[in-house]
Amino acid sequence: MAKSNLIFVTGNANKLKEVKAILSAVNSILLRLPCLYVIGVPEIQGTTQEVAIAKCRRAAELLGAPCITEDTALCFEALKGLPGPYIKYFLADLGHEGLNALLVGFPSKAAWALCTFAYSPGPGSDPILFEGRTDGSIVPARGPGIFGWDAVFEPTGTGLTYAEMPTDQKNKLSHRYKALEKLREFLHSLD
Repeated sequence: MAKSNLIFVTGNANKLKEVKAILSAVNSILLRLPCLYVIGVPEIQGTTQEVAIAKCRRAAELLGAPCITEDTALCFEALKGLPGPYIKYFLADLGHEGLNALLVGFPSKAAWALCTFAYSPGPGSDPILFEGRTDGSIVPARGPGIFGWDAVFEPTGTGLTYAEMPTDQKNKLSHRYKALEKLREFLHSLD
């Protein structure tokens, strides 16, 4: 498979920027991926894995080509994994303060960030998933509120929210980095 034929499909400029930064730090062959920054791929309701598979399958059908998609979830332990893949909707409606308010009255503020890259070799193929997880907790917003829920997620042992971290620090421990590493290793194995 020619990696130059892979297309990274995303509708989020910040994700695209972060993926490029992570890949440039490891001098990855994936840097040559063409990227489409907006394509109409509806997201279904379901588990994180179901959402990722359906999105990647649909993207491959629309493009008629091999592609990669990415989905991110923020899961609260006290809420048995919610909001999960619906975090962008919760954040849009509730904001950072509202995300914290969801956990009022619960003894645990533990959470995990989950990133799922899905790879499809082309239309009609079942996507392959690559997940990365970073454990942490939900805290009152700290740092710039530029990138989604980064200001309220503090990875375990760091003392900083994603938003407070320098980009290179975040990109070495994030859920996205961990999933992207697995995807990169898989694609290298196809050589």
